Amino acid sequence: MNRVALGFGISLLLFNLSTNAQNNKSSHDEAAAVRAAVTNYIEAYYTGDAARMNQTLHAHYLKHKIHGDIPLREQTGPQLVQAVRDGGGTHMASAQRTEQVTVLDIAGNIASAKLVTPGWTDYMTLSKVNNDWKILSVVQRIDN
Repeated sequence: MNRVALGFGISLLLFNLSTNAQNNKSSHDEAAAVRAAVTNYIEAYYTGDAARMNQTLHAHYLKHKIHGDIPLREQTGPQLVQAVRDGGGTHMASAQRTEQVTVLDIAGNIASAKLVTPGWTDYMTLSKVNNDWKILSVVQRIDN
C-alpha cells in the first residue's frame, strides 16, 4: 500500500511541476507579446508609421495627457493616428528615441505596462483581441 501511495504522490508532483512549467512559459510568452505591442506603438510614433500605429490600438483607445498645470487633455485613436501621419515623433533626434518597456501585470486578456521615454512616461492598459494585444488606454505624464 505504501508503494502505491508513494507512486501516486510522485505522479502528482510530476504533473504539478509540468503544469507550472507550462504556465510559466505561457506567461513569459504573453509578457513578450505585450512588450512587442508597446514597442510597436512607440516605434510607430518615432518613425511616423501611421499604419503600424493603427495596428497597435484597440478600437476604443483613449489617452489622457497630464502635463504640469496644463488642464488634462484627451486623445482618441484616430487623433493619434493622424498625429503620427503628420510626423509624430519623427522630429525627435535619434538619441531621444529611446524607450524602456516594463510589463507590470497580465491577468487573462488584460495587461498593464509602463513605457518610459526621455520626455514622458505612459501607463498603459492593454486588451487581448483575437489573440493580439491592443493598447486600450494610456495615462501619459509629460516631464517638461
